[in-house]
Amino acid sequence: MIRNLGKTVFAATYFLLAIPGPGEAPPNHIDLSKFPATQLDDIVVPLPSEVFNVLDKLGTPNWQEQLREPVVRTRGEREQIALLLGSVIAEGFVAVEAADKARVKQIGRDVLELARAIGVESTVLTRTNSIVTKADAGDWIGVRRELDGALTDVKNAMIKLKDAQLAHLVSLGGWLRGTEVLTAVVQKSYSSDGADLLNQPDLLRYFQERLAGMPPRMRNKPLVNRMQKGLDEISPLINQRVTPDSVRRINVITGQMVRAINSRA
Repeated sequence: MIRNLGKTVFAATYFLLAIPGPGEAPPNHIDLSKFPATQLDDIVVPLPSEVFNVLDKLGTPNWQEQLREPVVRTRGEREQIALLLGSVIAEGFVAVEAADKARVKQIGRDVLELARAIGVESTVLTRTNSIVTKADAGDWIGVRRELDGALTDVKNAMIKLKDAQLAHLVSLGGWLRGTEVLTAVVQKSYSSDGADLLNQPDLLRYFQERLAGMPPRMRNKPLVNRMQKGLDEISPLINQRVTPDSVRRINVITGQMVRAINSRA
């Protein structure tokens, strides 16, 4: 189970790849406590690519139907751009699962544009070029690694620039889009193992605390305030046994939050 895994730092290895061995049979039960993990300040969480791995073992999701076209804005409030950057990188992992070369290549270019908009373009230029090259070659393992590296590089660069709050928003944007996809897939074929992937109260609390601790000039922005309210809505659904009804509700809430991130308003 993800709950009570102790302390974590949301280091930018958010989306590392873990591939099962050739011919490896799906397990009878998914033990989430044995996942490779990353850290997020003082919480340990399984790597999101492991979540995709488990979903593939539990069934055969139609990843193509989960793809969405993000609205990539490079002007406006930096909070929204940071949230967009995280959600676009998460979209990249869905595109990889769908083996959609054109979409992956576009996402690589989108990541570069968004990184440029918040002043960290140089940190991801090599990564994004590599994403396009590896997508052309169908090297999906390589693309995943470059996406993970891009996220790591962006977050580290923001922290060096003393923009840790924006780094938290990048992480949150990725988690929201990933959770929206996860709940959509689990809804299609509900299982207790699939639902267990949503059992992340410590991670949710981490995001709530980071938003609450932001300076008023950021915390009071309408979009950031909307994110806080959305997390508060999700909290009681994750802090109890995750049922089919709660999976559907989390999907609705995260979908609304992702649409708010993509909104032009």
